[in-house]
Order: sequence, then structure tokens, then C-alpha cells
Amino acid sequence: MAFDKKVTLKNCPYTYEIDPQIRKYTLLDNTFLQNKLGNFELTRLLEEVPNSGEGFLLKIIINKDLDGFKINITDKSGLRIVDIFKPSANTIIQQKFFFLMDSLVERDIFNKVEN
Repeated sequence: MAFDKKVTLKNCPYTYEIDPQIRKYTLLDNTFLQNKLGNFELTRLLEEVPNSGEGFLLKIIINKDLDGFKINITDKSGLRIVDIFKPSANTIIQQKFFFLMDSLVERDIFNKVEN
């Protein structure tokens, strides 16, 4: 999967794009880890019940040049892409996703655009 400048998840009401003011130290301050290739990764488990260990895996990867990224929400194993925004989906999981993404928008990592 290639890095994109804008990402819209299936059925998500928002599109996210890299903020031009993004800085490497801001990513590190927000618990992104730098991998062997130099890309920055953030992995979170979106759980309905806190500390249950059951939920969906959110993975955000920003390339080392800070001009492209990808977002995946998968099952816990990380093998199957999951649509958490479908009409029958759990709203608590959606709220946790939006809370995390809004915090990254506030810290000038992403911009959020309504579809």
C-alpha cells in the first residue's frame, strides 16, 4: 500500500491529510515510533471495554519525508481490514477513533476535512 497525501476510510465522514506544519519531534512526542526504514508508526487498540484486549487495531504510518501516510483499521490479528463506520458498527469504537484523530489534528499532525 502506497503512502498518500489524503486518506478517507470507507464510510468515514472525514478525510485526513498531512498538516504542512508537521514535525518529527511532534510525532515522537505523540508516541509515534520510528521503524528501521525511518517511517513513523502509531499503533492503538480500539477497544469497546478498556483493557479488555479485544478490539480493532488502528495503525497509522507516516513516511520519513513527512509528506505521505496510510491508516489501516484491522482485526486484532492485523490481517483483515475492518469497516468501523458501517451503519451497524459500534459507536464507541468510532468515538475512540475520532478522539484519537482529533488529538492528532490539534497537534498539527493532520488536517481534517468533512466529506
